[in-house]
Amino acid sequence: MKKDQKIKMLGGKKLRKVKEKLDQDKIYDLNGAIQFLQDNKVAKFDESLEIVLKLGVNLEQVEQNIRGAVHLPHGLGKKIRVAAFVKDSDVDAAKKAGADLAGLEDLIDEVKKEKINFDVCVATPDVMAKISVIAKILGPKGLMPNPKLGTVTTDILEAVKRVKAGQVEFRTDKAGIIHAGVGKLSFTRQALIDNVRALANAILKAKPSSLKTAYLKGAFITSTMGPALKLELAEFANKVS
Repeated sequence: MKKDQKIKMLGGKKLRKVKEKLDQDKIYDLNGAIQFLQDNKVAKFDESLEIVLKLGVNLEQVEQNIRGAVHLPHGLGKKIRVAAFVKDSDVDAAKKAGADLAGLEDLIDEVKKEKINFDVCVATPDVMAKISVIAKILGPKGLMPNPKLGTVTTDILEAVKRVKAGQVEFRTDKAGIIHAGVGKLSFTRQALIDNVRALANAILKAKPSSLKTAYLKGAFITSTMGPALKLELAEFANKVS
């Protein structure tokens, strides 16, 4: 039996044991849900924590396709690889700010070859016309720089630092659901709560004015290998400031 098959089987056994401890009908408060996942880790590695929010939006209306970015106060707990699409004169500054890759024509050529060695990319407005040739590659992966997300800006140094510090992008999928990472299980419970609330608040602020029905219809929290726990919607009420 291959090593990855053994790991999958072990993970499956542990997950079944964890699920046996769950009350399937229980709706958790945020603190209790995070504590359960931290106390019942399935994997040996440091699992990521993810929030899943189901929105009552109508995706046929363009303004109800929710998308944005938010800075998590405690970061994600992992290295974010950033590529900066900039002119030659800005390459050194971008790298000094922390960009893992910086350039223009060379980076465009790498992407054309499907060599994408970054998690987020930023760009200055004056190069957007040139990188439009790779929009069909970056777009479906959610990597195309976007001024609404702060990834197209004249202040490329600040953009790189912000992404490196823990900026998270969020967007609704085809089912009107947002999935977003909020940190690692090794974080303190309060740090994870702070991150979740920062993300939820940004999503609540993005509520479209045209929406006349309930905006937030369901909320769940899960870890990389763990079960999904249903959260009380009251956790996310009145958080917008």
